[in-house]
Amino acid sequence: MKRFNVTVNGKSYDVAVEEITDGSAPVITAPAPAPSAPAKPAPAPSAPAKGEGESVSAPMSGTILDVKANVGDTVSKGQVIMVLEAMKMENDIVSPCDGKITSILVKKGDTVNPSDTLATVQ
Repeated sequence: MKRFNVTVNGKSYDVAVEEITDGSAPVITAPAPAPSAPAKPAPAPSAPAKGEGESVSAPMSGTILDVKANVGDTVSKGQVIMVLEAMKMENDIVSPCDGKITSILVKKGDTVNPSDTLATVQ
């Protein structure tokens, strides 16, 4: 007989398992919940503040490979501000207008979804 602690949907159970090799029928018993301390929710990481100006959004799901601009940089329309990898292709994310970067909301390695705001330019 082996004992295991199994967690299902956040609830822990103490389970005893018996290996049957001689063809006899198993004895079924109701699982007893294992005592567990209530989990305290981890504090949510603070999201970077969205700056003012025109939003630069992700055109598709992917991973940020590189951020080529910093907050406060002056950029021109069409200038590459970051690189997004999607479906094994590198896609340049460009500034939609001339202006100054007021916020960068992602960092290298972040996964983004379509329409996620990546940065703002004013």
